[in-house]
Amino acid sequence: MILKKLSVLNYRNIAEADISPSSKINCLIGQNGEGKTNLLDAIHFLSFAKSTACSIDSLNIRHGQDMMMVQGIYDLNGTEEDISVGLKAHQKKHVRRNKKEYKRLSEHIGLLPLVMVSPNDTELILGGSDQRRKFMDVVISQYDREYITALTAYNKALMQRNTMLKADEEPNLDILCVYEEMMATYGEKIYRKRAAFVEEFIPVFQQIHESITAESEQVSLRYISHAQRGDLLDIIQVGRPKDRIMGYSLHGIHKDDLEMCLSGFPIKQEGSQGQNKTYLIALRLAQFNFLKHTGSQTTPIILLDDIFDKLDATRMENIIRLLSQPDFGQIFITDTNRENLDQILERADGEFKIFNVKAGVIVSSSPSIGEKN
Repeated sequence: MILKKLSVLNYRNIAEADISPSSKINCLIGQNGEGKTNLLDAIHFLSFAKSTACSIDSLNIRHGQDMMMVQGIYDLNGTEEDISVGLKAHQKKHVRRNKKEYKRLSEHIGLLPLVMVSPNDTELILGGSDQRRKFMDVVISQYDREYITALTAYNKALMQRNTMLKADEEPNLDILCVYEEMMATYGEKIYRKRAAFVEEFIPVFQQIHESITAESEQVSLRYISHAQRGDLLDIIQVGRPKDRIMGYSLHGIHKDDLEMCLSGFPIKQEGSQGQNKTYLIALRLAQFNFLKHTGSQTTPIILLDDIFDKLDATRMENIIRLLSQPDFGQIFITDTNRENLDQILERADGEFKIFNVKAGVIVSSSPSIGEKN
């Protein structure tokens, strides 16, 4: 899959931008706060119809403006796809494929597989379990539409049950049971799909991590779920009295976690900044590898935002070697240091483009495609 043309209007600090990216490597160079990450985020918006930086859509509209638009023209396995996301202040966003608006956004997820590595990934290690569930959900949703359906249905039943639990009046047990049965039915499906994903994902992740660290560290992942304790419906219903006191559901797959370990211990407690960064990069590159061989059978776009910070020279060299392999398709990479990017370009076998970013203005500085400096 290739993003052939990208048009951005009033997205965060980018007033207007029209670029034709390289089909291989695209380097965005500029100081912090100039808009490099915002351009990556605009590409992310086209794949997921949401920002990585702000969950409130209207806050992504550039200050002083009342609308924003992002449009991408893609080559998807030989077929041209025109994807656009438009939003006016205080109105719902419109996501269109070839000028036709989606009835449900879930129909769009997975069409344009994408992996983003960013400084915000530290929340996967340091944040709560919701961040790690989101990681699983984002990966699985891009290749399994049944998963999205089950997750949507589960969350709806969970919300209805929580509403009844927090109400002043005693809940109707018959209705409560209906929601609990829905949570158990869809929860079991979600659990099985998450467990299968983690089992298949672990060796891919470990292999990539070994490539970056030259096998100097051992990493692992462990999936934790209430569904591992027995029948999920029984577990939910046994906890009902305490749930009623608390006013929300304490048991279910919405409490699942993905334990991240380094040398047998939680990396949250053991990892240095460099080790954490390495762990997360390996996790994302494994995500790329996984998506490439599942679902739409197309090579995902990969967005790399400031990935070299906190890494020693050896790990940087190994990551550059990995990224230079032909397994990767279209890459967008940001850095404040031109030397880091030059190392990648020196190894790159094929075309590239360089873009300078300043105050939200994106200017191509490549004299010609494939010309190496």
